[in-house]
Amino acid sequence: MAHDRVTLNVGGKYFVTSRTTLANAGRGSMLSAVIDENWQLVPDVGSNELFIDRNPAYFSVLLDLLRTGELHTPPGMLEKPLYREAEYYGLLDHVRAARKGPLNGNRLDCVASISGRATGDGTAIRASPDGGCCVAHDSMVHVYDWLLEEQIPLTLDYVNVNDVGFLSPNRVVICTNDRESGAGGMASFNVKTGNMEHKFQVVHDGESKNFTAGALASSDKHVYASCRGRSYEYGVGTWDQITGQQVTFLYEGPGRPLGDACKLQWLPRTNLLLVANLFPSSDHSFITLLDPRTKGKVWSWNDAAQRGTADEKIVMDTVAMEDCSTVCVVNQFDNLGFIDMRASNQAVRWSHRYQPSKISEAEERCYSKLACSGSQLFSSKNDSVYVFCSPDWDAAKGVQTARLRRPEGGAISDISVGGDRLFVLHSEEDLFDVWETPGPSQIVNTY
Repeated sequence: MAHDRVTLNVGGKYFVTSRTTLANAGRGSMLSAVIDENWQLVPDVGSNELFIDRNPAYFSVLLDLLRTGELHTPPGMLEKPLYREAEYYGLLDHVRAARKGPLNGNRLDCVASISGRATGDGTAIRASPDGGCCVAHDSMVHVYDWLLEEQIPLTLDYVNVNDVGFLSPNRVVICTNDRESGAGGMASFNVKTGNMEHKFQVVHDGESKNFTAGALASSDKHVYASCRGRSYEYGVGTWDQITGQQVTFLYEGPGRPLGDACKLQWLPRTNLLLVANLFPSSDHSFITLLDPRTKGKVWSWNDAAQRGTADEKIVMDTVAMEDCSTVCVVNQFDNLGFIDMRASNQAVRWSHRYQPSKISEAEERCYSKLACSGSQLFSSKNDSVYVFCSPDWDAAKGVQTARLRRPEGGAISDISVGGDRLFVLHSEEDLFDVWETPGPSQIVNTY
């Protein structure tokens, strides 16, 4: 229909399309805005032509994506300039959806192996919601955007990093040890400029206290960290993401060890915070689900009953899977265990995968790490990541469905999931791998 037709002049080349096609870009995009009568650049009466001063070759590919939902590029077209044009038009989400599918552990391909510039081995890797990541190396954090381009390295003045996480693709929070000078603690940084935005404070009796920030987690509005102060400041702090102001502080008490927690995880469906005290930070393992709104404990588990027995299993990592109402754990022998979240103090249902003849054999290897996405569980072991997919974890019957391994990678020290990507950090060299699920259409990479 004539009234639906739109003529666009992009860099001197004319494109005729429809308002319906441009509307596929979604509200808030530049192309959706140009057909909005309230936008100031709507053409004058009698003209249906809009001029856009951009590269027409890339626009042709993006317009075809809106028409067909498929991304096809001609030979010689580079990937990163296409992404920049997509960002200008507000079509990055469309390009990502066409380029890679939702994370499927059974169909993952290793799409990149990134060698960093740090002198030492990486100690932790964290994924961002948009598919970027950051890697902690001693007192430095190296940040990569979703194009896997390194941003400005963040240097923490020789204070070792305990944990790091994203508040947004352009903001990270870093947890470090306390120092006599008052340095350390926790702060947020802008990854584009490298500048510190907020220095988070623990306030006790009206006074700001120095503290060591351990594990980290965040929700939509708040950021949480385990804290160890010099006197009474042992617990989990909550701060506002935007202002950096302390919202509350949950002090630890009998049966509720919090300050030495080495892992926090926010559970968005239940609005609960998992707090885990694990070896070697603690002699015993404690896993707790806290409700920050009531400051109460709603679920807990500990290993006090089985420690010191002949069949002693030491929990090394844990992750909560809300979709399965299960807390997953892994021990020093790479055995997976499953704990029912629907009732406290449940026994661990262990699934035996490996049993070394000596404990020293387990001590010589990198301990397993866990990550999850929906009902998919990822568990590292030596140089591989194993994928378990099952809707029912009863009787410890998590079904292994895939093994991910790169021969050149070496032992794995950490894994993380985010932005429909799996990130795998290797311990023996400054290297991490990026795994993702192929999408319905692929970009032709010519470099």
